[in-house]
Amino acid sequence: LALGWALCPVSLPTGSRASIQKALHTLLAVPWPSQRDIHSWLQLLSVLQWVLSFLLLGIISLLVLIYLLFTSFWPISALYLAWIIFDWDTPEKGGRRLPCLRRWSVWRHFRDYFPVKLVKTHDLSPSHNYIIGSHPHGILCVGAFCNFITGSTGFSEMFPGIQPFLATLAGNFRLPIFREYLMSGGLCPVTRRAIGYLLSQKGTGNAVAIVIGGAAESLSCRPGVTTLILKNRKGFVRMALRHGAHLVPSFSFGENDLFRQVVFEEGSWMRSVQRRFQKMIGFAPCVFYGRGLTSVRSRGFLPYARPITTVVGKPVPVPHVENPSRELVDKYHELYIRSLLKLFNENKTKYGLLETDELHIL
Repeated sequence: LALGWALCPVSLPTGSRASIQKALHTLLAVPWPSQRDIHSWLQLLSVLQWVLSFLLLGIISLLVLIYLLFTSFWPISALYLAWIIFDWDTPEKGGRRLPCLRRWSVWRHFRDYFPVKLVKTHDLSPSHNYIIGSHPHGILCVGAFCNFITGSTGFSEMFPGIQPFLATLAGNFRLPIFREYLMSGGLCPVTRRAIGYLLSQKGTGNAVAIVIGGAAESLSCRPGVTTLILKNRKGFVRMALRHGAHLVPSFSFGENDLFRQVVFEEGSWMRSVQRRFQKMIGFAPCVFYGRGLTSVRSRGFLPYARPITTVVGKPVPVPHVENPSRELVDKYHELYIRSLLKLFNENKTKYGLLETDELHIL
């Protein structure tokens, strides 16, 4: 009987049949997404995962591990805590990078979203170590991350024999799971011990990129303004002298155009709150916005799609001096600033700035 019902044709009312045919016709008439649309979605998703990872991965992982302590899965948290204690010094000793992460195809879509481009002006010899000064900080250091951590812009091909690292806040390496993610990409704490290890214990051919302006510089980040916090930042020069690492300036044109920020005037109570937070936790809470997920016209936390061109300049040779004097540090700090200004002035009109635009150094 059941077989008979299955084989028996079902007769539908004429109105229902017409409705179904109309719905199918409408569905088939909808245009399929083009290859360009698919690429745009992939680019947007790649940027979304990157922003969420850097803003939320550490905090969410910490909360999940705390929650698991009060469940039957508490051994997971206990074992991971034991692992962190055992592995505590690894970020200070070169980390644990995974080359496959640099080659992750997601980073190509991330690069193409803006797009990000790397420009080489001089060779870097593998027989030396380097400290690369990365400017400006911007809000999220997109140019520094894309060029020195991912392999999407061809750093390894442009500078064969050079292994890049990027220094970031040491506090990030105290967050569970997030620390593993950072180390796998080649990030290290911006501490004397970590940078000194890379410049002295891993041979030659190492390049540590440092976003010298740091959190203080991010407070002045806005489109059309190029202000660097550099005049009194001399620790990187002293570190270079102690290890004989050459100094290399780099500038990411377009970095400050990715977000819109509410910049509070110096002396205002909001500015003082930002400064206080910066001293307490290492970064400054910025009031900024970008585009939304569904539309360029809506506001959200995703960066605007603006071209970023990172130009790597000529190395400044630095001698190996175990205990450099203040005068020697000042001398090479001045040489570095001159090299950076030359790099900026020679390339600004090529990458979106006017001849009259100046680089302000505070």
